[in-house]
Amino acid sequence: MRRTMLQAKLHRVKVTHCELDYEGSCAIDEDLLEASGLLPLQKIDIYNVNNGERFSTYIIRAERGSRVISLNGAAARLAQKNDILIIAAYVEVEEAELPSFEARLVYVDDENRIKKTATDIAVQPAAGWGAAAE
Repeated sequence: MRRTMLQAKLHRVKVTHCELDYEGSCAIDEDLLEASGLLPLQKIDIYNVNNGERFSTYIIRAERGSRVISLNGAAARLAQKNDILIIAAYVEVEEAELPSFEARLVYVDDENRIKKTATDIAVQPAAGWGAAAE
């Protein structure tokens, strides 16, 4: 059996450009690509924290050190400059590979500079959930 697992995530990156007339894609700073293990032309899912839009596109490289996150073509209609995104990619993993499988998670500051990387997401505490459910 194979399971679809989170391969990599760029957490809370900020949109720097929306280029409607550029070939459809998402340009990502090469430093962020390297840290996450994501590759040009790889399919990604994008979740816009500001408006709830969820969509798929593919990656193109943006200049290393530029901190660029650019939504291009049709994707440019789904966000605005300064919107906060979660960019995720998934991979099929064989059941036997799961014990050693690790995702690559990249966390950035408000200017798309890498703050930290991780391979696991902390357990979410249950405190306060009762109030939200009521």
